[in-house]
Amino acid sequence: MIQSDAAPAGPVGLSATAIWAHRPLPGCGARLTGGLLHDWQRRNLAESLPLALRQLEAAGNLDNVRLAIQAGLPADGADGAAGPTGAAGPTGAAVRYRGPVFMDTDIYKTLEAIGWELAHGDRPELASFAARTTSLLAQAQLPDGYLDSYFQVTGEPKYSRLASSHEMYCAGHLIQAAVALRRGAGDARLLDVATRLADHLVREFLGQARGLDGHPIIETALVELYRETASDDYLALARQFVDQRGAGLAGDSGLGRRYLQDDVPVRQSVTEVGHVVRALYLEAGVVDVAAETGDTALLKSSADRWADMVAAKTYLTGGNGSRHSDEGFGDRFELPPDRAYNETCAAIASFHWSWRLLLATGDTRYADHMERVLYNGFGSGVSADGRRFFYVNPLQRREDHFEQDDPGRRREWFSCSCCPPNIMRLIASLDHYIASTGTAAAGADTVGADTLYLHLLTGSRVAGAGLDVEVVTGYPWSGRVEVTVLTAAAGERGLAVRIPAWSEVTGFRLNDDPERPVPPAGGYLLLRRAWRPGDRVTVELDMTPRVRRPDRRVDAVRGCVAVERGPLVYCFEQADQPAGTRVDDLLLAPGGVLAEVPVMLDGVGETIQVRVPARALGPGDTPDGSTGDVTAVGVPYFQWDNRDGGPMRVWMPEAGASG
Repeated sequence: MIQSDAAPAGPVGLSATAIWAHRPLPGCGARLTGGLLHDWQRRNLAESLPLALRQLEAAGNLDNVRLAIQAGLPADGADGAAGPTGAAGPTGAAVRYRGPVFMDTDIYKTLEAIGWELAHGDRPELASFAARTTSLLAQAQLPDGYLDSYFQVTGEPKYSRLASSHEMYCAGHLIQAAVALRRGAGDARLLDVATRLADHLVREFLGQARGLDGHPIIETALVELYRETASDDYLALARQFVDQRGAGLAGDSGLGRRYLQDDVPVRQSVTEVGHVVRALYLEAGVVDVAAETGDTALLKSSADRWADMVAAKTYLTGGNGSRHSDEGFGDRFELPPDRAYNETCAAIASFHWSWRLLLATGDTRYADHMERVLYNGFGSGVSADGRRFFYVNPLQRREDHFEQDDPGRRREWFSCSCCPPNIMRLIASLDHYIASTGTAAAGADTVGADTLYLHLLTGSRVAGAGLDVEVVTGYPWSGRVEVTVLTAAAGERGLAVRIPAWSEVTGFRLNDDPERPVPPAGGYLLLRRAWRPGDRVTVELDMTPRVRRPDRRVDAVRGCVAVERGPLVYCFEQADQPAGTRVDDLLLAPGGVLAEVPVMLDGVGETIQVRVPARALGPGDTPDGSTGDVTAVGVPYFQWDNRDGGPMRVWMPEAGASG
């Protein structure tokens, strides 16, 4: 049986007094065992993480920490090094500080990924890297607890330009890495470094209006450190940082206070503005603070902004960010597919925020959105081989597409490489988002603390609420989900399986009973009984491909349609279209019957294509004319750009539509 210990295991470990409708599983409560997400996790271990370890040396991240150590040595102990801007690297070559001011965070996100990965089993190379790097960071840390290689190497004054320094942003990722290593690997050495740094921040900022970091994440990190250590000062500082937003304390970014979410107090804000990643990391911290302090008004304000964002500022793929100029939100319904920014880090931040709202409220809307983000806006961020990454995730690429920050093809690494290690830390931690248990205060629409909720429908082994179950499914390719009880505590227990909102006709069977329709129950199939080993619940989700039409207020895609199947958004790549047919010349036939074809594609792997009747325009044709009937072929959006790098569209013009 999977162990379900009392200690928190995942990225969110709630205190006993927090207000939550659900609680994440403690201990080793869930494990991926099969299916697409398990494949992603194995790929992450085999390909992505080894790449990160190489790149942290090649790009200079680790050399920057070595320079910080060197900068702290007495002048006569530097062994001939050239001072804080030059020192001997691992090969003896002279090195200088390289990269932007936040280079340290790539190290920390990689360490966080390693922490969650080490919970899966013995990984000697990763454990050795974590130990060596922790030792480097401990050596670099100043006596007062401060740690930031850029400022230690350059000698610039600490906290003198918080709008752009990312000092507390770096600290936040360090704290999250330390918590991951402690919970995932039982290694508290980096936690010692993190608590010293957090104590330094408390001394410098608690009870003062000194300033705010221009890039939030310290808020949610401090709350998690409070949950890990029970130090009230960390929660108090996180709450202070949330309360101080809107007073201009973050400084001048050069792009205005809206860019930094510092123009309106959090409780008065009604919509998401500015830099998307900053905004959504802040929201995760807002929910954490609200839950741990019992601030229901603060929680409601965040939930209201989430609803507004999903309704009017979110792409079909779950991505956010329609403006390249500031990596930011646009106006309501400003969602051009070809200009979509949709930073991969934003998808991760959205996933984190939605998870916290799901735990806080028990509302299945948040789980549905997590699924949309995970399989689409996030999944597209990494190549099929796990070795190349997207920073930007547009919904359309033209033949002649070019701009200064052109996403082009996926890249192995970036000069600002925030996304690749961020992808790695989420994939390594996916087990912790599979399931939760209810709480005694869950409310009338749930079945209480003795209920196990399954949110991510994937091959897994899950233990909680007195149940140990195995989930077998081919999801997201197949809609059949089998949940088998392996062991069960005495007495009645609840088992709740999420029924995605897109499944229009869903049936289930309990053991060998005849199949029945799923009763309406707030997005979950809720079954309560005295369970016995061998009991089996089978859910059949409706995987019929669906044609989606956009909101009429999204001008950029009026007259277009998109195709979805299960949780997957589809796109149409040039590589799959009939010979001589350009993807930009295709009009999908209204009401056409969609065929589904399982295939293996070179460079892509297993997939299910959809084939849609279409009309192909020729040169000079009007939108209502055509050169003939053809079949348009679509693949899941997350699998695009694994072949020839040609044009791609998610939203396709509909034949006969006006717009």
